[in-house]
Amino acid sequence: MMKIEFNYRENEDLRRSFNELAEKVFGLNFENWYKNGFWKDNYIPYSVIEDGKVVSNVSVNVCNMNYGGRVVKLIQLGTIMTDPDYRGKGYSRILMERVISDYKDKVDGIYLFANDSVLDFYPRFGFKTGKEYQYSKDVDNTGEDRTVLVPMADKEAWDKMVRLITEKEQNSRFYMVENTGLYMFYLSQFMQENTFYIENCDSYAVAEIEDDTLILHTIIGKGDVDKVISAFGSKIKKVVLNFTPNATYGFEENELHEDDTTLFVMGKFFEEIKDERLMFQAITHA
Repeated sequence: MMKIEFNYRENEDLRRSFNELAEKVFGLNFENWYKNGFWKDNYIPYSVIEDGKVVSNVSVNVCNMNYGGRVVKLIQLGTIMTDPDYRGKGYSRILMERVISDYKDKVDGIYLFANDSVLDFYPRFGFKTGKEYQYSKDVDNTGEDRTVLVPMADKEAWDKMVRLITEKEQNSRFYMVENTGLYMFYLSQFMQENTFYIENCDSYAVAEIEDDTLILHTIIGKGDVDKVISAFGSKIKKVVLNFTPNATYGFEENELHEDDTTLFVMGKFFEEIKDERLMFQAITHA
């Protein structure tokens, strides 16, 4: 018999079954994230259970955003998956209807990132495709690399980063707040060698370097973007931002098109900002 369960992270059997399905569908496992204390109340799986087993899921991520100094209440849907053996039963539709019913009148907007195989699915629930804009520029840095790598390899480093994300502003017009767990999903696992301290502006940069290109994911602190970029030294010739900085002067702006990824949105906030040139931080995608 089918039933829906949600917010069951302390149920060991269901959490194990959820992880087994996530491994099967996405190659992901949330157990270390849970054990390290980052699975908080703002990550809420809604799952169809059959015979004690998670067979379909839509997860709610409470992703409130600082937008120009005010906090906007948003949720991001993610980990949307169904066991191949249980597809065709309408379980994803049932879960989407339940989640939207539970949240649409409580938040300012709902969003998700979909792959190309399901682009005709989400409009059935009132979602519209959204646009994002990315900023980049060529640079002519001089001097040595003055950044200090801050490895995210243990609990002491993670706890410090959680405090920084909680207490410091970010140099961004649009960034996630009150959900350190989603940042740490990336920083504590896949991006342990991607946090750098820049002393002259007392800020932290989350960044990747590919050849002579700096991919800057966020600036934690009030550090000027150009000062942060220059701190990476003369090896950097191009910068790509995976967030929207407070000041965009001097950057080239382009509508973002990612392979197999489409943004879907609904709600009054997204109507309000439909003409804005913004980007969700890449390290907060669920």
